[in-house]
Amino acid sequence: MTRSPADGVPTWADVEQTAATIAAMQEPSGAVPWTPGEHTDVWNHLESAMALLVGGQADASDRAFVWARHTQRADGSWPMKIVAGEVEDHSGETNMSAYVAVATWHRWLVTRDESLVREMWPTVRRALDFVVSLQLPFGGIAWSQEWRDGQPSRVNEEALLAGSSSIHHALRAGVALAALVGEQQVEWELAGGRLAHALREHRDLFLDKSEFSMDWYYPVLGGAVRGDAAHALLAERWDTFVVPGLGIRCVSTNPWVTGAETAELVLALEAVGDRDRASRLLADVQHLRAADGSYWTGYVWPDEVFWPHEHTTYTAAAVVLAVDALTDTTPGADIMRGTTLPELAEIGLECGCAGSGADRVAGVAGHPA
Repeated sequence: MTRSPADGVPTWADVEQTAATIAAMQEPSGAVPWTPGEHTDVWNHLESAMALLVGGQADASDRAFVWARHTQRADGSWPMKIVAGEVEDHSGETNMSAYVAVATWHRWLVTRDESLVREMWPTVRRALDFVVSLQLPFGGIAWSQEWRDGQPSRVNEEALLAGSSSIHHALRAGVALAALVGEQQVEWELAGGRLAHALREHRDLFLDKSEFSMDWYYPVLGGAVRGDAAHALLAERWDTFVVPGLGIRCVSTNPWVTGAETAELVLALEAVGDRDRASRLLADVQHLRAADGSYWTGYVWPDEVFWPHEHTTYTAAAVVLAVDALTDTTPGADIMRGTTLPELAEIGLECGCAGSGADRVAGVAGHPA
């Protein structure tokens, strides 16, 4: 049953209008760039595919999934930047590649069409195999692999906290998809459990990007941190990043609030049951909404200007998904809550920390909680 949104939160008619603005920026190939003329990366492209499906643009969403299948490379990765069909940055980014599992699970939740899952399954399998192959000894995932002369090359052996948090979400989705198609992927389960442990107990081993709000809330958004620990983590830097009435800062040192990060924090809050603050934040960020339903990327409040001077698909997509989560309009509203996803077992941990203790198994398919 659809919940009534709080005052200031977009209506469903608003959501459909916003989804139409994303579809209007889609390229003939099916690619969804950040904004017309800008580059496409597969993470933001797939987030837009999810929002298009939620907002009634199913054909455009289907074209986006076709594009993802056709542009994946043999090793399971995608180029980091593609501009009008031409590769601008050949590097393969693990977080971007992993997100195809989240988008495919979301598509399943909304459509319940198993044929669409099976159509995407080889793409998901290649992507997550690529991702887990770059897991570091402490459990984090190396953030990217360079390409030279048309071949994978040097691995950047450092892990990003936000990126690895999103990968944790993707591995849970991947395990769920594997169960659906009857092809258990034990390696993904084990890698996901090790990653979850690192995100809970060893965040100091990831690259220090603490000035970015994404590093603050993403362990919650990606599902690795839940319960009291999630509420405590969000409380730690609330006053650093949240600007009442405007949204949240992208970077702690800059007087700039951004719509995508604010909508993602809304999703993280909703996922842990803090719906009141989630609704207030989503209402606050509506000052970025344009008359046609698109969204400005951000706002610099001392200067009272929108910056950069562009409407971005990824901002619009994040808002659409946030409204869906708060209103439970489609079954895809669960995608960040993750109640349809398995927890991943912490098995065979070798870090020796107090948190690793005995091997923990928590609701992985085939393992009793």
